[in-house]
Amino acid sequence: MTGELSAGDRGGNLLSFLPRPIREPRQPLLALAVAWLLTYPISIALAGVVSLVIPDAPQPHFDMSGLKALFLLVVFAPVAETLIMGGVLLVLLRLFSPAAAVLLSSLGWGIAHSMGAPTWGLVIWWPFLIFSTLFVTWRSRGLLAAFAMPAIAHGLHNFPSAFLVAFYPDLI
Repeated sequence: MTGELSAGDRGGNLLSFLPRPIREPRQPLLALAVAWLLTYPISIALAGVVSLVIPDAPQPHFDMSGLKALFLLVVFAPVAETLIMGGVLLVLLRLFSPAAAVLLSSLGWGIAHSMGAPTWGLVIWWPFLIFSTLFVTWRSRGLLAAFAMPAIAHGLHNFPSAFLVAFYPDLI
């Protein structure tokens, strides 16, 4: 069984540039590894570009440290945001093609994160494109898989930065 964003599906061609493990619900560990490789390094690169282009832009600030920060950024935020994202995607999928739903979701998350720091949305839209793709793809395997895969991918994505926030805030 292939996911809704495989190359042959309605509306999926727009996102066909994404690797198959992200678009097909076959190998969860491979999908998570590919998701991390697509989200973390690229979002760090986007953050670098944004910092070069807009050097004085306010950065997101996390007023927390230690295990609390690690828990909130790696577990709580990914689960809470995935629940919201999934609910919105389920509605968007009733109105739009899977690819359009994914694009609208990532745009919405970019806007939402820009409210915390104006340029943050320029960085965050990309990881949420991948998380939304995972949701839509794994939905064919059930709602638990649809929610679990992006939540885990999001937690993995947040882990390196959360570790620095938690234990080495002066490096950020």
